[in-house]
Amino acid sequence: MLGIILTIIGRRAMEPIGREREKKILQKLLNSEEAELLAVYGRRRIGKTFLIKEFFSDKGLFFELTGILRGRTSEQLWNFAETVTSTFKLKTPLPTPKNWQKAFSTLLEQLEKVPESQKVILFFDELPWLATRRSNMLRTLEYNWNRHLSRRKNLIVVLCGSAASWMIKKVVQNRGGLHGRLTQKIHLKPFSLLETENYLKAKHIFFDRKQLIELYMLTGGVAKYLNHIEKGRSSMENIQSLCFSPNGFLTDEFQPLFASLFDDSEKHLAIVKALAKSHKGLTLNALTKATSKTLGGHFTAALNDLESSGFIQSIPFFGRKKRDSLYRLLDEYSLFYLTWVDRKEQILNFHRSPKFLSWAGYAFENICIKHSRQIIEALKLPLIAKSLSYWDKQPGELPGAQIDLVIERTDRCINLLEMKFCEDEFTITKEYGRLLNQRRSTFSQILKSKRTIFNTLVTPFGAAKSPPYLSAVDQELTLDALFSY
Repeated sequence: MLGIILTIIGRRAMEPIGREREKKILQKLLNSEEAELLAVYGRRRIGKTFLIKEFFSDKGLFFELTGILRGRTSEQLWNFAETVTSTFKLKTPLPTPKNWQKAFSTLLEQLEKVPESQKVILFFDELPWLATRRSNMLRTLEYNWNRHLSRRKNLIVVLCGSAASWMIKKVVQNRGGLHGRLTQKIHLKPFSLLETENYLKAKHIFFDRKQLIELYMLTGGVAKYLNHIEKGRSSMENIQSLCFSPNGFLTDEFQPLFASLFDDSEKHLAIVKALAKSHKGLTLNALTKATSKTLGGHFTAALNDLESSGFIQSIPFFGRKKRDSLYRLLDEYSLFYLTWVDRKEQILNFHRSPKFLSWAGYAFENICIKHSRQIIEALKLPLIAKSLSYWDKQPGELPGAQIDLVIERTDRCINLLEMKFCEDEFTITKEYGRLLNQRRSTFSQILKSKRTIFNTLVTPFGAAKSPPYLSAVDQELTLDALFSY
């Protein structure tokens, strides 16, 4: 799936190109002869608003109401009145309604004047900011959808928000008036490596894939971040400009990012900061100790918030229950910020330092995990891949071993992935080859596995085919595998 946005500068407006799966959903809604209710969610800066506006803004009467962060209900209602006045071209400005019940009554009055042959799109952007706890907005929306809006066959209602966990709980999994009412949902995710490459190409910005990986380690495929990449500058020059210059776009993004997504972000920040310090991830018990928090409802809710929003991911321990899952910080910008910007590390030659290589190794592992579908496709396993997990063992009677990604298959085979970031072709020494084989042996003995186990190597540029390589590696993948569809 190609996911790029082409910016055409000149007399023509910006046109969305890519997001093909999402555009097919939107087109289906547009062609529908029934009322449609769509939920769109995904992290901040991902391009949700752009997608909806650019697709629908010229397809009918387009009503766009955007929530105000931490705005009082009176401010949101004033904004509503202004939006109704401009959208429906009222000669007399609409007075600010007293509450959301009155606001929706006014909106319904205006909708009655629209011909049934004309499509109407009601776009409620940043719904979590509109539907604050005491505003009664969401309950009023539920009632009006069920009682009035769902009966208008020319209507499309789009509910959109960056607080993904809120959107999932309050809209997608709604147990009130919207339960079972959604006709479509779109979880908009960051661009993949290939989509990032195509996005930049569309802006006439060309990098080799090594530099694209370095940029991805900062931007994570977030459209707004990529939009600030400058042509004619290397990956490191762009990183320096974005993160280390006085007015860099990403210099002060971290705190506002979390504050805008979560009402009480203190626990969320504590979790993210703890995970940023652990390059192998943390179990739930280790995470509570690292954050000095008590395991309970609020802590679990914060974990769910972060995972729903794509900042962290829980990876199950091979063959065990969920409590042994390992949490990893997968958000590239947060990891970069907390490692380099927040600590005010010197940028000069930092990408040549041992610390950078260590950090980049972890970031590369995260990228591989996020592109596990592409890895499975490259290994020709889409029909037989069963699950993804991790595994480790402390030293004892058998040598210790750690495997960051295990692909279990339905054909009685298992792939043990070894992901290594390096500047050039990777060289497997005799000792390293012995460790790979030892790890495989330990895994097999501990699990008493009778399945075939393959050592699979993932590196940017492949590995030299030395005797240690031939004795230890069964398959290898390069960057090209990660840049596939």
